[in-house]
Amino acid sequence: MQLTIDGLVLRRRPLGQNQLLTILTAQQGVLTAYVNQRGTMASKLSATTEVLCYSRFVLFQGKSGYVVDKADSNRIFFGLRQDWDKLCLASYFAQLAAELCPFDEPAAEPLRLLLNTLHYLEKGSRDMRQLKALFELRLLTLTGFMPDLVGCRCCSEYEKPEILFFPNEGDLCCADCTRESSAVGGIKVSPGVLAAMRHILYTGPEKLFSFVLGEEGLDALYQVSERYLLTQLEKSFSALELYNSCRITQKWEPAITDETRT
Repeated sequence: MQLTIDGLVLRRRPLGQNQLLTILTAQQGVLTAYVNQRGTMASKLSATTEVLCYSRFVLFQGKSGYVVDKADSNRIFFGLRQDWDKLCLASYFAQLAAELCPFDEPAAEPLRLLLNTLHYLEKGSRDMRQLKALFELRLLTLTGFMPDLVGCRCCSEYEKPEILFFPNEGDLCCADCTRESSAVGGIKVSPGVLAAMRHILYTGPEKLFSFVLGEEGLDALYQVSERYLLTQLEKSFSALELYNSCRITQKWEPAITDETRT
């Protein structure tokens, strides 16, 4: 059986005499395919089957799974490979997509999200903190980890002067209700940061990248989205640790350093 499909390579690792690709597609979600490293075909496929390449694949069903017969590039995202910080962040996006996106199920929206995020990252037209938080929260939303940001979980108020986000529960609680319930583990979020989080969750894909935050707001959004993701998934990501280590080396200081307990 032959399958022709567009997909973005999320991962490539050696497996015996072959390379095993993890590919994100719109029609079938995540799938895996082998690339034979022997012969002239291997050299022809090397550029179009690298991680972060978006290619049109011709796959054949073999005894052990799909085998890549042909791959023509749609977009290579060459600019990401010329900037270490961008490459680290893009690798984290790919690692996160491989973790969260479904196998053998449609994943058109996650693929669209990842391609658009990589486009803005390559062009440098959006702040990297914004792109990171946006990709994390939106992908979590698309894959079953959507937080509830409609209003306070106790009094249902949409806007309050002081409100906290709880990463464990994935919801909000205003300061008054937090004190009454003795809840712990909340992170204070400013009105601007909360508005940005709501935008990421609830707006349509056409306007998803259109919000603006100041420097302090971007730092806070960066931290709260990462905290939520790591809390919900209960695992670490090597590419994220590498990216954050580069940020620390550059003396970048986050706005949120620990949880606010009341």
